[in-house]
Amino acid sequence: MIGFRKQEDTRDIFEKLYHDVSDGADTILNYYDGSIADAFFRAADIYPGYTAYEFLGRKVSYKNMRKQVELCARALKSAGLKPGECVTIALPNCPQALCLFYGVNLAGGVASMIHPLSSEREIEYYLKTSRSVMVVTLDQLFPKFKNILDNTEVRMTIVTGIQDGLAFPKNVAYRLTVGRKTAKVEEDESIFRWDSFMEMGKNFEGAYAESRSCHDPAVILFSGGTTGTTKGVVLTSYNFNAQAIQIKATVPVLTPGDKFIAAMPMFHGFGLGICIHCMLYAGACTILIPRFTAKSYVKLISESKCSYFAGVPTLFEAILRVPHIHGLDFSHLKGIFSGGDSLSPELKDRFDRFLFEHNSPVPVREGYGATETLSACCLSPKEGAKRGSIGFPFADMVFKIVDRDTGAEVPNGETGEIIISGPLVMKEYIGNPEETAQTLHVDADGRKWLYTGDLGMIDEEGFVFFKGRAKRMIIASGYNVYPNQVETVLEENPMVEKACVIGVADKYRMQKIKAFIVLSEGTEASEETKKELLEYCKSKFAKYAKPNEIELRDSLPQTKIGKTDYRKLEEEEKNKNK
Repeated sequence: MIGFRKQEDTRDIFEKLYHDVSDGADTILNYYDGSIADAFFRAADIYPGYTAYEFLGRKVSYKNMRKQVELCARALKSAGLKPGECVTIALPNCPQALCLFYGVNLAGGVASMIHPLSSEREIEYYLKTSRSVMVVTLDQLFPKFKNILDNTEVRMTIVTGIQDGLAFPKNVAYRLTVGRKTAKVEEDESIFRWDSFMEMGKNFEGAYAESRSCHDPAVILFSGGTTGTTKGVVLTSYNFNAQAIQIKATVPVLTPGDKFIAAMPMFHGFGLGICIHCMLYAGACTILIPRFTAKSYVKLISESKCSYFAGVPTLFEAILRVPHIHGLDFSHLKGIFSGGDSLSPELKDRFDRFLFEHNSPVPVREGYGATETLSACCLSPKEGAKRGSIGFPFADMVFKIVDRDTGAEVPNGETGEIIISGPLVMKEYIGNPEETAQTLHVDADGRKWLYTGDLGMIDEEGFVFFKGRAKRMIIASGYNVYPNQVETVLEENPMVEKACVIGVADKYRMQKIKAFIVLSEGTEASEETKKELLEYCKSKFAKYAKPNEIELRDSLPQTKIGKTDYRKLEEEEKNKNK
């Protein structure tokens, strides 16, 4: 078992700032007892003139962002949002998503953050699972929502566009160029444009700030959990604020006024927890990136003079493929973080070399976490990192390695399942007590443990090593994809009798998705059939989750008990690429 190793003694600082609201376990740090919105307002009171966020050239101060958040909360209350009700936010990283996230929390609601490019099937599942009463999405994505809203409890849909987050004259220019390609959404009694929605807030005069416990549900993020079935992870204000405090303890160089490029999406715990809330908690600036290429991203790192940026290994690989850009300078960087997937030592070496060639004083640091812990809860140290290790747990996060069969803790150096305890562990899976009970266990001392389904090892010096996944999961471009869900949808197609999906090594995506398919009787095994099935997948899956390749087979290998032997298919693919 291992806990936090402090790089600097920050305890005295934290004891002056925060109240102890821990859940009974002894803690190094004390934690803030307010809501997510309260934490942001605290920063806005201290740093009103600092820049809270930048968006495509527009800079907004903490003082003005606070006004936007309060206006969002007023609009939500005017629309009838009650405490505990859920609002789904299906937006890229933009000011509307940012202010809604805090506005929903201020109004006493629960924010469900989902991928805006999800398929209709996925959107319907998310809305039903969260029992959302409102949804906010982009105008160009509205048709997908319109097709399924009657099957949900949604009372109001708010439609916005990138132009609504821009300042004049860029907003006008956007409407006249990109905006002209998007079909206009007509308002009615349940569908509102962003400006109409915000106007409701201006006209609302009642109470709009709800008092909620820091342990109440605040956010829902969707994850496959430990069994590979998509579930809604319920997180609290306590989880979010605890991570902000832990990040400050782990990265003590984080100071007010620092800049963090927020390219990681807000529907992902890494993007929402670290790139957004941790920065705004600390008085730093988050640079919102709704869409980017590797070339534009690397130029922004240099030109923005940012202090920090983060990414998944896929992004780092893409950056290394960008043709030489003259004049890149990374001398301003204070931290670079990798998450979302395992960072190979070879890729880390190449990316560190690239950083140092452009004057970066710091290397990339690898983190580890899960949606069930909001995001990162373990990070390699700035100095003295061990090759291949994910480092040490954050303050008050405790890691144990246990035998998957007996549950007993294994000795240092042996591989077993990673289990985690501490202030970042989720509250529950929404509406799924069975899965919650399988994943969360309380020991005899009253400590709650998250069973991750990941395999790992802790060495004699306390370094944690990620060794793989016991659960069946593919990570493509940093996103979790669960093969059984893809297989289920494929087998709903009348042309498919049986399907098996695996992850295949890919230098750019880390893994790409390949489907092995046995066709139904009477269906011709042809290239045209493959094309039809790939088109079918486009309509059923988000881009990152759809198969990149299909192989037609007469039969699939089976285990001794008659299940499809996906491991044999994985072995075949590995041997092909040797």
